[in-house]
Amino acid sequence: MSTHTEEKSVRVTEQAWLDEAIARATDSVRNGGGPFGALIAKDGEVVAIGNNQVTATLDPTAHAEVSAMRAACKVLNSFSLEGCVLVTSCEPCPMCLSSALWARVDRIVFAADRDDAAAAGFDDRKFYDLFEKTPASMWPMPVEQLQVSNRTAPFDAWLAKSDRIDY
Repeated sequence: MSTHTEEKSVRVTEQAWLDEAIARATDSVRNGGGPFGALIAKDGEVVAIGNNQVTATLDPTAHAEVSAMRAACKVLNSFSLEGCVLVTSCEPCPMCLSSALWARVDRIVFAADRDDAAAAGFDDRKFYDLFEKTPASMWPMPVEQLQVSNRTAPFDAWLAKSDRIDY
């Protein structure tokens, strides 16, 4: 297969996955959830799906992307999603983007962007701006380090553990 044909095939597959994520998000709204849907794919197959469950589970971290990543890790029996693509109905918020980085997702594909989300009342732009432009001293909540003598004890224990699983 030529490179052009392969690229076209990948785009068609990712478009189908994106359609699924959008359908998931729309179904979530019908079922009382937020308008976000996501899936994780690996080796051309959907591994797991997720939708926004913040209000249903009273969990502010239960965004569609995080829900899909949690489910995919269970299916793959791994905390790493290397080799996977995160497909989501909307541009990931900073938390979801950070989670995808920690999970080592290879690629993210999304449909709506942060401005589309803001127009619907989900304005995460303030969080992007906070991390990108605002000095920590100006954040809406104080974030401070307290100096304690045993601050590195957990890391010392980790480094001394011979059977640790690095991640």
